[in-house]
Amino acid sequence: MKTKTTMKTMITNWRPLRRALCTAVLGIAALWALPNNARAQLYVGQRMTGIVSKFDATTGIVINTDFIDNNAPPYGLALSGNHLFVTSLRGVVEYNAATGTPIDFIVTPQQTSTAIAVSGNQLFVAGDVGTASGSGTVGEYDASTGATINAFFITGLNRFYYGLALSGNTLFVANLDGGGGRVGAYDAATGAPINADFITGLNDPVGLALSGNHLFVANFAGSTVGEYDASTGAAINARFISGLSEPFGLALSDNTLFVSNRLTNTVGAYDATTGAPINADFITGLNDPVGLLVAPVPEPSPWSMIAAGGVALLAIMLRKKHGIA
Repeated sequence: MKTKTTMKTMITNWRPLRRALCTAVLGIAALWALPNNARAQLYVGQRMTGIVSKFDATTGIVINTDFIDNNAPPYGLALSGNHLFVTSLRGVVEYNAATGTPIDFIVTPQQTSTAIAVSGNQLFVAGDVGTASGSGTVGEYDASTGATINAFFITGLNRFYYGLALSGNTLFVANLDGGGGRVGAYDAATGAPINADFITGLNDPVGLALSGNHLFVANFAGSTVGEYDASTGAAINARFISGLSEPFGLALSDNTLFVSNRLTNTVGAYDATTGAPINADFITGLNDPVGLLVAPVPEPSPWSMIAAGGVALLAIMLRKKHGIA
């Protein structure tokens, strides 16, 4: 027959194990609540193959080399929820951002779509509608249905240009202009020019990226990335990053600015505050990288949050019931 002293000893010895079990349950619940890919993801479009690859934006480790075969140069990438929009030769293809499965094809008059940007239900598509100078346009489309809102939202642009970026109600457009280039600012609601020469004296501007009031511009022919005031267009540092190799696409993740280099087939990572390299060869072995996009860390689903909370509450109740310290 067990004595009271023996029982007390068994209970005392059992407490650490129960404490460990409760801790394990809480840990499992927390892990279960996280999505499968709980890190920011970097999408890279490669011109020569038409492939969009997916990488871990923190480590540069490949997630899926052949995530999407776009069958056309993916110059522009844009994300709206779980919908990934990619430029094509005749318009824009919409894909499931998690699986890469095609959803829809948005037909545009632009013979070669080069850049896209999305804001809420507005999808802007830049490209050529002809062969003559001045035939470049930006069209506006419904991001949910693909319906045309205004195919000629902005007109009269140079034929070769690749960059779009949105800041509030301002749409910035990179426009190559006779070997130089400029960035124009337009009203995102009406398409009316705010300042068609918002930034001038550039060297084949292509990729654009915004961080607060800082507008970054990739100068393809100048092998630099410049930093400008997004309110005034004034140069903060026209050579914010230099020594690049035909920089094309830009994308931001927190304080990291990613730059695709077409000549070296790399994507570099730089400090978005100082321009200092974090890793100039963050991703290598690409095939003419152009469009870049960072998908932020996905939020846990409501059901997984509820389940995790329920398990955690149960563990707390058990701890109180059994007097676990």
